[in-house]
Amino acid sequence: MKVLVIGGHFSPAISVIESLQSHKIYYIGRKYALEGDNAISLEALEMRKRAVPFFNLNTGRLQRKFTTYTIPSLLKLPLGFYESTKILRQIRPDIVLGFGGYVQLPIIMVAKLFKIPSVIHEQTFDAGLSNRAMGRLVSKVCISWETSRKYFPKGKVVLTGLPIRKKLADLKKEKFAKNSLPLLYITGGSLGSHTINKYVQLSLKDLLQKFAIVHQTGDSQVFKDFESLTNIKNNFLKAKSKSYTIKKFLSSNDASYLMRKADIVISRAGINTVAELLYFEKPSFLIPISYSQSNEQVKNAEFLKAQGLAEVYDENHLTPKEFKEKLFNMYSNLSKYEKKKNDFNFETAAQKIVEVLEDVYKKEKH
Repeated sequence: MKVLVIGGHFSPAISVIESLQSHKIYYIGRKYALEGDNAISLEALEMRKRAVPFFNLNTGRLQRKFTTYTIPSLLKLPLGFYESTKILRQIRPDIVLGFGGYVQLPIIMVAKLFKIPSVIHEQTFDAGLSNRAMGRLVSKVCISWETSRKYFPKGKVVLTGLPIRKKLADLKKEKFAKNSLPLLYITGGSLGSHTINKYVQLSLKDLLQKFAIVHQTGDSQVFKDFESLTNIKNNFLKAKSKSYTIKKFLSSNDASYLMRKADIVISRAGINTVAELLYFEKPSFLIPISYSQSNEQVKNAEFLKAQGLAEVYDENHLTPKEFKEKLFNMYSNLSKYEKKKNDFNFETAAQKIVEVLEDVYKKEKH
């Protein structure tokens, strides 16, 4: 079976790809992390590493509100349909699997015209705009949470759960800081977070008095946070520089390893990050994106807080001084962060999605 995977939410896509090893996999996504930025995206780098054929797709996106980007984005949609047609004719996949996001729209619509079956997966508690739009065109909709069911046609929905990265890295593969200090893992997700990076930059010397730090910054060529923090590490930290490991990106294995080993994680609150924090029962200091779709990240963060594992702070009001003080206070009270007894079936979700794909393929292609 030839499976064309469309990027959207990257972490569950990786987990499913790992469960699709007996099939031929192709991947469509974004070559560059952000529009107007020339930093190569993590999904493009990861597919290259895994020897999975990667196709970049230039297309416009649907937007909930009219902005200065709305018309230019709409004008790119015809290009997206043209490129989607070329890619599908080249690959001739047996089935398409989408993980939300604007990239999947033209691919799934053209696949429908070519009579190629499609399946989508929804990660959030609600439903993303792209998945809602595609719900009636696809063969099946896999959902992560029961709360998403109401947004899709009844006969198409399968509750699979949310796949997370399963493999844990061998300690020898990546030389993180070996230190008697507690481990603080800081991540802004696959794109990095300029907001979190600035908080860290302003507090770094004090943080290193209490923690050994692994910091994933992203590779924005606009803000150049990695370069700024590397300069601080090399020129101003002296002996403490050994306790500060800085990376643009982390492999899926190394990120999972750090999730497991860290004493505290500082992060945004994307649904996949929240799921991994929940899976590893990790105390977390969350700064959700305040402008995310339907206030999605705030909802995710509050969910994890309700599970007993997180503190949540508003990026619009948190000062650098409060950032440091609240983090130190959290570490002083780590024993209070314990997950409530819930079973979210993260381990079986990827295989369930593969079973849905195989079932759709058998019914619609034979």
